Amino acid sequence: MSDSVVAPPKWGSTEMLPLPGRFNTAVRLLAAQRLAAAGEQWKNVVFERQFDLFSLDDARAIEQEALDSGYRFEYSATVSLESEPDKYKSAERAARAFAEGLDSDGRRQVGVGDNVIKKSQTITGPVALVSTVDQVMEFLADGIPPGTIAVIDDSGGTLTAPIIEGFAGVICLGGTVRSHLGILAREYDVPTLMNCKIDDLKNGDVVEIEVTAAPPAADAYETGDTGHARIWLIENEG
Repeated sequence: MSDSVVAPPKWGSTEMLPLPGRFNTAVRLLAAQRLAAAGEQWKNVVFERQFDLFSLDDARAIEQEALDSGYRFEYSATVSLESEPDKYKSAERAARAFAEGLDSDGRRQVGVGDNVIKKSQTITGPVALVSTVDQVMEFLADGIPPGTIAVIDDSGGTLTAPIIEGFAGVICLGGTVRSHLGILAREYDVPTLMNCKIDDLKNGDVVEIEVTAAPPAADAYETGDTGHARIWLIENEG
């Protein structure tokens, strides 16, 4: 497909994301070429012979061309972090809600979230802040260290989907328990907190996440009855 030839969009606007634009342009060009070769009017072909213009094999060929070119789904996987770069930083309004001192057993609360899957025991492990495709590729190549708890933004479900089952737990800074990531977490049985607000966490910090908490009720996001699962800092990195 030539990058210099772009068919005008049908509805008078351009696609916002690069992959749909690439795919739709290829479909338009191929259908136009097939129609011209058929020597027929559109109305005589579009309903009765539509698969002569564009078939399932054509769709697969266009997708394969994009994959063979080295295309990465980086935009959808990192869009939240790029648009909200402060998401990994401490939010003052949330941090004020956390206890100033230590719990009786020496833990300090550093976050809250919504539990996806209720478990019989809490989960403890070192955190890894995952925000780039390169990090995911490294985990794919080298493996995920046992016990790792991923901290991701709300587009991280797309970013970490290929490796989600390798994490001991996930802390997601957006979304709801009914988001795509919540579905993946239930499918792979990965303890996960969604819609989290966290204080300052660094790579390697050891945390405990309260996946023993009850998941939010069906109307929780309308009533604001969320954030009941707690996150405790057990040990600072280093």
